[in-house]
Amino acid sequence: QVQLVESGGGLVQAGGSLRLSCAASGRAFSSYAMGWFRQAPGKERECVAAISMIGLSKYYTDSVKGRFTISRDNAKNTVYLQMNSLKPEDTAVYYCAATHGKNGATSTSGLYDYWGQGTQVTVSS
Repeated sequence: QVQLVESGGGLVQAGGSLRLSCAASGRAFSSYAMGWFRQAPGKERECVAAISMIGLSKYYTDSVKGRFTISRDNAKNTVYLQMNSLKPEDTAVYYCAATHGKNGATSTSGLYDYWGQGTQVTVSS
């Protein structure tokens, strides 16, 4: 069992930056691949970024490549999403998710076992 708590969301102007954090409770954090997903009103949830169990593999959706960076600190049971050059279209609720024992960085939401409650990111133009 893993509990995930996101933090770091907020309101920022276009071009600004935010850093999301996701703290995991429970054991064996390093046995979980992690992902950041987002869902905007009226849109489907999409995987923004994902990272493998020890961080060697990463995935980014095309719209955030070069702007967002996912990282993890297994000693702190935390995964991060650094978001730079934010755009209004990045506005969404951002969710952290964990999947146990999967190799690589997966973008498939159905493979994730645990989800956080979400944190709102709003980018004003």
